[in-house]
Amino acid sequence: MVNIRRKNVITQLRNAIKRHATIRRTTAELSRLSDRELSDLGIARCDINRVARSAF
Repeated sequence: MVNIRRKNVITQLRNAIKRHATIRRTTAELSRLSDRELSDLGIARCDINRVARSAF
């Protein structure tokens, strides 16, 4: 039972790290776009963090 809980905690931690890395990567990629490109996507520069996190 303890091993199952430990595996669950490790799995949750691993998933959280992956999510964080994906959010960071998405934020970086969107930040590299010009204001025009962001506008074409319907995103304002101030919304980049929200958009990156909304995928989760």
